[in-house]
Amino acid sequence: MPAVNKGKVLVSGCNGFIAVWVVKHLLEEGFSVRGTVRRESSIPHLKDLFSSYGDKFEVVIVPDITKEGAFDEAVKGVDAIEHTASPFHMHADDPQEIIGPAVAGTVGMLRSALEHANGTVKRVVVTSSCSAVLTVDPNHERWYNEKNWNEQSICEVEAKGRNASNVDKYHASKSLAERAAWKFVEENRGAVNFDLVTMNPPYVYGPFLQEVKRPEDLNTSILEFYGSVVKGTKTKEQLTNFSTGWVDVRNVSEAHVLALQKPEAGGERIIVSCSEWVWQDFVSAAHKFDPSLPAGDTSYDPRKAPYTTHFDNAKSKRILGIEYHSIEECTRDLLGQFKRLGWY
Repeated sequence: MPAVNKGKVLVSGCNGFIAVWVVKHLLEEGFSVRGTVRRESSIPHLKDLFSSYGDKFEVVIVPDITKEGAFDEAVKGVDAIEHTASPFHMHADDPQEIIGPAVAGTVGMLRSALEHANGTVKRVVVTSSCSAVLTVDPNHERWYNEKNWNEQSICEVEAKGRNASNVDKYHASKSLAERAAWKFVEENRGAVNFDLVTMNPPYVYGPFLQEVKRPEDLNTSILEFYGSVVKGTKTKEQLTNFSTGWVDVRNVSEAHVLALQKPEAGGERIIVSCSEWVWQDFVSAAHKFDPSLPAGDTSYDPRKAPYTTHFDNAKSKRILGIEYHSIEECTRDLLGQFKRLGWY
């Protein structure tokens, strides 16, 4: 499928942490954007944020992404779709509270594109996650690439239901939603005139553009960053005993836009990950920029860091040409934002 370098792009859940950056990068690249939100109250901040783009940015309300035909009107007349709307939290009781919207929203978007925009939409980019890639194994070092799938969390949820861990419930939602997307495209191969790309980031940090009036209202990942790095809420053991991948939100949004612009991205599953980390890496970077912030475990030696989870980002570099922001850059810019807001 040819690249999409102009036209109108639909961005679902456009007031989300990643999505607002996707909108920003699309507008900067000359695209028009139609964003969806669940509530009218989300619109004023977005309109103000992107006011300089005039009528190149519009917002429509889709109150329930699980409803059949929820995106039917929103997809009409667009050239590409960035589907970012999916729940991200760790407090679901019934697993279907998070799995249902993730799967139904993704499949519903693809079905709407097939039935109401199959003549205009050339590419659909779905925000998945490295949660759909990894198998948690804290006792062994593991390397992952796009061929890996998280079956473990799905099995845990199927076996334990409400008693499954909140982490497994979330991981299962991402794995099942992405699998459903690829299955939909495969089952409708003769009918769809668009191709699919999935983006698989791990933990996402960096400056935020969404409306946040106080630290408590931050999205899940940045709220944990704020507590761990600025407020010093983690013990020395917690600062070094959890290892996985991370990526700056600006690289994630850049990847979403490049996935439209690069013909060879079509049909690909792409891990978008900068490097491995433990919390102490961010704490050390923050303390270097501002010595008044917690120092954490001062005996920590990054050369001996217990990194156990590694994500191969070679495809993102080869196909998309991404150059990743460092932990230092991400920490500096996020701390600067906290400082400007008077949050520390």
